[in-house]
Amino acid sequence: MKYNKLGDTGLEISELSFGTWAIGGSWGKNDDSDSLKGLHHAMEAGVNFFDTADVYGGGHSEELLAKATKGKEDSIHIATKFIRMGDIDDPNTYKEEQIRTYLENSLRRLNRETIDLYQIHCAPLKMLKETDIFPILDKLKKEGKIRSYGVSVETDEEGLYVLNNTDASALQVIFNVLRQKPLKELFPKAQEKNVGIIARVPLASGLLTGKFSKNHKFEEDDHRNFNKDGEAFNVGETFGGLPFEKGVELSEQVAWMAADRESLVRAALKWVMQQEAVTSVIPGFKNEKQVIDNLKSLDVRDFTQEELKRINDFYWENVHDHIRGPY
Repeated sequence: MKYNKLGDTGLEISELSFGTWAIGGSWGKNDDSDSLKGLHHAMEAGVNFFDTADVYGGGHSEELLAKATKGKEDSIHIATKFIRMGDIDDPNTYKEEQIRTYLENSLRRLNRETIDLYQIHCAPLKMLKETDIFPILDKLKKEGKIRSYGVSVETDEEGLYVLNNTDASALQVIFNVLRQKPLKELFPKAQEKNVGIIARVPLASGLLTGKFSKNHKFEEDDHRNFNKDGEAFNVGETFGGLPFEKGVELSEQVAWMAADRESLVRAALKWVMQQEAVTSVIPGFKNEKQVIDNLKSLDVRDFTQEELKRINDFYWENVHDHIRGPY
């Protein structure tokens, strides 16, 4: 396992880490024992960083992380997110008292005294600009309640605002083979500012597993069913903003990436890790088998410069114009 410096946090985190949305909820049926097995296997393999949020299963993924990391609080780093427990368009949600409540609730569920990385969870740009959320985070950092803070963003515009106007240490960004826009301006600026990049949705909500056909039906409580067109939250969080049927078609067109890399999953994760600006990639998982499969991406061969150019050209010529929503 390779470890990268996460911006100016002082943390060195595994280049392949894991997100915990899927084990919290909104991804179909779950079994906590399978989730815990996956978490333990990841840590045994050298993963030392996990991303979560207070809204994942109403805090359930935070509670699972507390169980899995008990006694390892100094060596296993946790990033959690906040703001979406409330109305993200209401200025009162961004008041200090409310933010402290979100923080104390996460600390209780995680059974920790300090959050390693506390992230604003996809707040509208207007609220990032017009509330006191960043001075409040600076205050919490000085108090030792959080070690560092970051922002999970939906758009490059939001990311660039954070980079140019705040002391955030990390950005969490939707980024994968079928969503490459951040490479153009956002990532170079983050490198210039020494801000870490955490790449989320790296498999485009499963499109880059290569296992779906256009007529696949998702479970009712799976966001890939109820948010496939952005009905519940930002459309970019589901399939990276692509219409599902088009996404299946495009994933078939990049299946060549798997040649000599065992699977499209491993190839897609390797491609993300190979991007210089990316500190860590955080695929989701529901069980130990998926953790094992994702970890195997560490050992597959790098992409050549010619292959990287082919993937980049394919995105701009065939994918970019199909992505929906602000990005």
